[in-house]
Amino acid sequence: MGAGGTDAGHRRAVPWVVVGLWVAALVLVGPFAGKFSGIQQNRSVDYLPDSADSTRVARIQDRLPGGEATDLLVVYHRAGGLTAADKERAGEQVARIEAAYPLSDKPRAVPSRDGTTLMYPVSSTRPGQDDEARDVFVDGVRGIADGGDGLSVRVGGPGALNTDMGKVFGSIDGTLLYATLGVVTVLLVLIYRSPFLWLVPLATAGVAAGLAMAAGYALHEAFGVTVTGQSGGVMTVLVLGAGTDYALLLTSRYREELRRYERPYDAMRAALKGCGAAILASSATVAAGLLCLLAADLNSSSGMGPVGTVGVLAALLAMTTLLPAVLVLLGRRVFWPMIPAFGSEPRVRRSLFAAMGTSATRRPVAVLAGGAVLLGALALGVLHLPGSLRQEDSFTKKPESIVAAQTLAHTYPGHSSQPVTVIAPTGKADAVLAAARATDGVAQATAGRSGGGWSEVRVFPTAAPESPGETRTIEALRAGLDDRYGTHVGGPSAQQLDLADSQARDREVVVPLVLAAVFVILLGLLRSLVAPLMLLVAVVAVWGAALGIGGLVFGPVLGFQGTDSGLGLLSFVFLVALGVDYGIFLMHRMREESLAGAEPRTAALTALRTTGGVIASAGVVLAATFAVLTTLPLVPLVELGFVIAVGVLLDTFLVRTYLVTTASMLLGRRVWWPGRLSRESEPVRPDRRREPV
Repeated sequence: MGAGGTDAGHRRAVPWVVVGLWVAALVLVGPFAGKFSGIQQNRSVDYLPDSADSTRVARIQDRLPGGEATDLLVVYHRAGGLTAADKERAGEQVARIEAAYPLSDKPRAVPSRDGTTLMYPVSSTRPGQDDEARDVFVDGVRGIADGGDGLSVRVGGPGALNTDMGKVFGSIDGTLLYATLGVVTVLLVLIYRSPFLWLVPLATAGVAAGLAMAAGYALHEAFGVTVTGQSGGVMTVLVLGAGTDYALLLTSRYREELRRYERPYDAMRAALKGCGAAILASSATVAAGLLCLLAADLNSSSGMGPVGTVGVLAALLAMTTLLPAVLVLLGRRVFWPMIPAFGSEPRVRRSLFAAMGTSATRRPVAVLAGGAVLLGALALGVLHLPGSLRQEDSFTKKPESIVAAQTLAHTYPGHSSQPVTVIAPTGKADAVLAAARATDGVAQATAGRSGGGWSEVRVFPTAAPESPGETRTIEALRAGLDDRYGTHVGGPSAQQLDLADSQARDREVVVPLVLAAVFVILLGLLRSLVAPLMLLVAVVAVWGAALGIGGLVFGPVLGFQGTDSGLGLLSFVFLVALGVDYGIFLMHRMREESLAGAEPRTAALTALRTTGGVIASAGVVLAATFAVLTTLPLVPLVELGFVIAVGVLLDTFLVRTYLVTTASMLLGRRVWWPGRLSRESEPVRPDRRREPV
């Protein structure tokens, strides 16, 4: 067989080998992908670092007799006042609960002063740390406690809240996956205008999602990486959003190369060579930004770094190996009805982005200044962001535990229904109990379990949970007890305080790391100091403006009562890492034109015209996938999805199209300083000209 026959056989064999390897990989990792949702940890204490005071409390409680306690509050309420029959019914039901489950203490009724409510604290150590056993216990208590005839019965407390949150997070994976697939499907059909082509990148993205879930499970099992419902949801969005972006760029370039090459295999090789560097740099910036989260103190944030990274890398691997192989095997007919014929010329269309670029060149200084002022004005909306988000305000549709907490806050105004847990050395427990009772803001303090040298003290503040008054009480307990008696102060509200403190620390550490990592990657790709700095300034401005728009929408429009304390850091990481992507595609193309000898103004406009349509499509897809998060029942995910979606759209249609382009034209060759392209004497290199990314 001659060399030509050997080459032809090679071209036919390689795509089949690639597809075969992927099929084998899916068979191997499929069972592990199915276990991904089962490893998610969604308790507040799971988010916190081991060094936090409230985390130490939770760890010591696990070692006390019976292990971790599941604390519930059974709340009986009638707006007009409880009747004798109501109280009798409540007593009978609580007796049934006591008979059905091994409780830590005998439940005792705590009536409200206005006579409308009866609260029964119910606690059991039998579930321990087993989430499934806890859910069975909570659901069992709810099954026994029921109202009717105007009597409402709600089961609340920390244990019930954890169960409700677990159910919400458990429903997210499937809902988010199917909703995101639906959105991507619609957009791909509109973009490709083909009845077949959209199936290829969509199926490939689904394969990448399965691989990412298996890799996430492996990270958890091998290295103990914390996987939460939030990081799992974000990983799904990243895989489908970023993967579809890579597919759009590659498919667009492949379509062009099919007009130049007769064989699809050769056209795909040229396409990968032409846009591979940009796609690789794009995924590298996202991965580098996410890996900077490893420096975060919070387990949830540090875990999101590697979990998100494996999602991006899975998308990159699938879109640069499996997608090309499938497209080559399907041949030109996959583009039907607009099949690119060999030797044909693409239909010339009036480019919207060429028109936008031309309009920007007429008064570039005014365009740049106007855009900067607009972003600055939008960023002022940050001042209107609502305060810290409380747990009871974290749901768009309030579950039973939150309704119970709100009822208790209204009917027990001078007594918190949620205890603060103080863990003290057993030898000092009596002194700690007395000191806690003497602390300002404490309504009641009682002794709890003892074991292993530690004793439990349950403190009930006078202020409502997560209120400023309760915060002052927790801080007073820590200031008065921790150093003096060697205690630790925890509980749900203390966990929220530690969460906010850790997130403030993480912002100071992670933000500079992200900027440095992305800058280094841009420096290597663009061979310039000025261009990377320009892109970084642009994406930081987008982040501020997107947060500002959130401030104008969250409270006044959506009615949210608070802002998640992690929103600033996570939105920064994603918007900087993802936003730089589009700048990379634009500036990489601009650099190619400059290397080919084009003047700065021509290079900028050509880059905008040739990359505009594809990158605009990619931006819309990415924004739409993150916008799917706004349909979920958790306020933190709604806020994160909204800010990232708005930021991506701002970057795609304002910053990249107008501000980066006009700034590049105004800077001229200086945008490539100190590289050789910044020098006027750079020779024309027509051999370096390439087709659009």
